[in-house]
Amino acid sequence: MGRFATRATIRAGWRLGAAVAALGLGLGVAQAQDRVVSNPRLLGVESPENAGQPKAVPNLVAAATTAKSADRPFDLNVVYTDGRLYNPATLSYDKVRLRSYNGTDVKPDAPYVAPTIQAWPGDTVRVNLDNQLPADPSCVLTGGPVNSPHCFNGTNLHSHGLWVSPTGNSDNVLLSINPGVQFEYEYNIPRTHPAGTFWYHTHRHGSTALQVSSGMAGALIIRGERLPTATANGDLDTLLHKGGRSMPDEVLVFQQIQYACLDAAGNIKVKTVTNPDGSTKVVAWVCDKGDTGVIETYEDANGNGFGPGSWGQSGRYTSINGEVLATLKAKAGELARWRLIHAGVRDTLSVQFVPMTDAGVKAMESLAAVDGDAFRSANCVGAPVPVHVVASDGLTMAQAQRATTVTLQPGYRNDLLVVFPKAGNYCMLDAATPRSATVNGDDVGTRLLGKVVVAKGQDIANIPAFVTAELVDAAQAQMPAAVRGQVIGDLRDGLKLTRFVPHQTITDAEVAGKPRQEVVFNINVNTTPTAFEVGSQDYVPRPYQPDRIDRTLTLGQAQEWVLTSDFVSHPFHIHVNPFEVVAILDPNGKDVSAPGAVDDYGGSVDPQYPGLKGVWKDTLWVKSVQKVKNGPYMPYKLITRTRYERYIGEFVLHCHILDHEDQGMMQNVEIVLPNGAGGVAHGHH
Repeated sequence: MGRFATRATIRAGWRLGAAVAALGLGLGVAQAQDRVVSNPRLLGVESPENAGQPKAVPNLVAAATTAKSADRPFDLNVVYTDGRLYNPATLSYDKVRLRSYNGTDVKPDAPYVAPTIQAWPGDTVRVNLDNQLPADPSCVLTGGPVNSPHCFNGTNLHSHGLWVSPTGNSDNVLLSINPGVQFEYEYNIPRTHPAGTFWYHTHRHGSTALQVSSGMAGALIIRGERLPTATANGDLDTLLHKGGRSMPDEVLVFQQIQYACLDAAGNIKVKTVTNPDGSTKVVAWVCDKGDTGVIETYEDANGNGFGPGSWGQSGRYTSINGEVLATLKAKAGELARWRLIHAGVRDTLSVQFVPMTDAGVKAMESLAAVDGDAFRSANCVGAPVPVHVVASDGLTMAQAQRATTVTLQPGYRNDLLVVFPKAGNYCMLDAATPRSATVNGDDVGTRLLGKVVVAKGQDIANIPAFVTAELVDAAQAQMPAAVRGQVIGDLRDGLKLTRFVPHQTITDAEVAGKPRQEVVFNINVNTTPTAFEVGSQDYVPRPYQPDRIDRTLTLGQAQEWVLTSDFVSHPFHIHVNPFEVVAILDPNGKDVSAPGAVDDYGGSVDPQYPGLKGVWKDTLWVKSVQKVKNGPYMPYKLITRTRYERYIGEFVLHCHILDHEDQGMMQNVEIVLPNGAGGVAHGHH
């Protein structure tokens, strides 16, 4: 039985990519300096220099009081793009032809990461989406299986994490922008919108995973100039300054671009090995000379494609800002903000920085993806560099959290304060992660993401003390007198950031007397085709239905939600309103979300949940583990709270393993007005 719900007519369409003609792109041996990563260009900004840097604000008080709203129009063209991606296993570039956002703001030699959209609270962002892809008959057919991947050339746009309207021409993902159609999205950013790290990507049901895997994703940064006052919190941006200028601000977009080269029958070309029992195992996807890699299928006739284990078996590499085994640059003793965005489809990242040997610089140039553990043992030596996580999913946390490993599930963003203690080269690793903590449920080991070249500067002996001192100095210089003492006191008390948190804690009184919302993820492997389902408190799990409203919520209320999974683990994502983590209970009922908690159910220590209590997010890993191999899945229970504020209309919640979403692991949600009598309004008569 296949892992995917497919139709023969759609499968035939997938194979069209095999006939695409390849263009000569000067492929050959690549050098490390070819892949130095800079911030993605800013959409609509002619000069790419300092593209991701916020503007200097020498007088923050004046800036905060004189900031004006702006109308920010942008153009995004959706096209097929010929490009190349480095393949360390062959010491050369692979030619690829993929769907992408393209235009004058895309870096020519890294076209598969979209430009960054930048705005400020109060702005109006207008994105003219121009779908220039070839015609796709499956986009206009009716009556077919809605949860079979289809309409691969249809698209739309999702502003992931933005607090804007989900209806009309705002963040409306229920539209299909078919080939040949232009549509202007308009995001009215409230003046009270949090500053932070968000992102945008295609979200057309049926083709989301295929297009995001092609690189159709980019950063969306809301900058902030609001200082904290005696009565209101401010933006973290106003603290992260030194000498009247913003601290270095790095935007890193992580993607799994899972291209394949196809044979004459439209099947993925693979390398296999023979197991001791005589069966064969796919260990890599291969491209022959003259091939062009494409992403035109969710699963070929041989069962290869997106799905459990697929990223590991493909032998591909996670890219950073469109570059494979990228080189990043920093300066010793310089505190910087690194914005990490997981813009991939279905792989878990565990980011870690470890000093690299001189031999490692040469060795990384010819590194097969599966050799990461050996590379790490030989060339990444010493203790990981501690970093401080200051924001999750774009929302500033009440306290910076020190970590040596930062877990990113699909859809996650984490803002880090990073300082390297001395000059040299550092491995940027995707560290080995327990099976229970990963999307694919595989023991994939360590993989190398790239290296950081750290120039000479100030040597740092104690990173936490240095970070505290830097932020205290910044607060002395930048914070208004009315709050300066409190901000400095908080920083000295364990790097608390309470005057920069954008949302107030939801109290017990706010949710008292209101029924909980329950979300249950499930994959029913006993049906044909396999069913990808979401359940609620009032019915068993079932696949997505476009014309069904699964949840009706009332504007102005707060409510508690309980998230669980009956079969494997899934990242939960909901549009419009973020949520606050209240508790995460392992199968024994132990709360593993508190700072310092240990999540070791099943025998392996998983670092991703401790410290999430009280943190605001829009995407959250819902874990379900097998305590014994082939045993039953034991679900964790995640308790969150949210408020339904400002916006009414219809939107979605879903699993952010995007091929799961495309196959039905999604629900429609509607927020409606109260009727004034304890119920909901259904419109006038």
